[in-house]
This record gives sequence, C-alpha cells and structure tokens, in this order.
Amino acid sequence: MNVLASTVSLTVDDVAASSRFFTEHFGFTEQMAAEGFVSLGHETAKVAIVLLQAGIEVLPENLRQQRASGVIVAFTVENLEAEEKRLRDEGVEITLPLREEPWGERLLMVTDPNGVPVELVEWAQQ
Repeated sequence: MNVLASTVSLTVDDVAASSRFFTEHFGFTEQMAAEGFVSLGHETAKVAIVLLQAGIEVLPENLRQQRASGVIVAFTVENLEAEEKRLRDEGVEITLPLREEPWGERLLMVTDPNGVPVELVEWAQQ
C-alpha cells in the first residue's frame, strides 16, 4: 500500500466554529467547503482535517449523529513553551497545562469550540 495522504475526519455540531479555531490558532487553510463540510490543509502538517456537520447525509446512517468523541487531535511541534504563550496571548484556554511524562513526552492540551481536544506534543531532549 502506498498511502498518499492522511486525513482526520471529525463530525461536529458547528463546522464553522471548528474551522475558525484550526485556521486562526493552528495555521490551517480552507481547501474546500460546501454545506456542512470543510476540508482544511496545512503547509507543513502531514495530515488534513475534514469537518463534517452532524447529521450530514454523506455519512452512513449509523454515524450521522455521532460526534467526535474520545478522539484527540495531536500535533508534534517545536518550542512548546512558545506555542503555549502564543495560544494564551490569542485567548485560547489551556485545558491541560504543559507537563512532561516519564517517557519524555512534553505536552499541553486545548479544546476547540465543539469539544475536540487538541494536544501539542514535543519530545524532551535525551
């Protein structure tokens, strides 16, 4: 298998609110949009984000009313402290303060307007 791209598809109540969150605070840009649908890309990220309106008929019937739940969108970044400061300065609430795990993962978490957790990760220097 030759995987050409990766996309995370999230079903949310307010597509526009999540789209604004990812474009304003994480540098994504709108690639395509239609009623109840937005596809976001990023210049350096190796993953795209698709936002689907809950109830949209393009989803199989058993998935239409399910919201993004139990999913964490994680971005590996450099200079986590600077990203935390930037997000705070932009008025984004940090929902999990910066911490370091015993295995060397440094992380913090914010939450988008639809309740989607977004984790920023940086690996501690060994």
